[in-house]
Amino acid sequence: MWRVTVRSGPKVEKAKAASWEEAVDLALREARVLANRPRRGTVDLRVRTFAPEQQVAGRVELTGPGVRAGIDVRGDGEAEAWSGRIRRRVVEPEERETPYDALRRYVAQSVSVEP
Repeated sequence: MWRVTVRSGPKVEKAKAASWEEAVDLALREARVLANRPRRGTVDLRVRTFAPEQQVAGRVELTGPGVRAGIDVRGDGEAEAWSGRIRRRVVEPEERETPYDALRRYVAQSVSVEP
C-alpha cells in the first residue's frame, strides 16, 4: 500500500494508491497544483527574514514499502525532490530532468532493487 500526503499550510490531505506508479502520478499532480498557486512574499520576523525561495509553501510526501520521498514546493513556485525520513536529501535532477522526473526516477529505482 502506498500513501500520499499533501501539506499546504495547515491543510493536510491523505490518499492511498495500490501501486507505486499510481502514487507517483498522484504525488506529481498534487505538486504541480501547489506550484501553480500564488507566490508567497518575504516573511520578516525582525530577527530573521525568509525570502520566498527559502520557504516551503507546500509538501507532497510519498511513502511505501521501503520508500519515503517527496517534493517540496517553495514560496517562489520552484520544486525540489527529496528522499529520506529523518534526514531529507535532495534528489538531484539529472541532465534535462525536472524535479518531478527526478522523483519518479528515484522511486522507480528504489522499488526495483531486490532486498
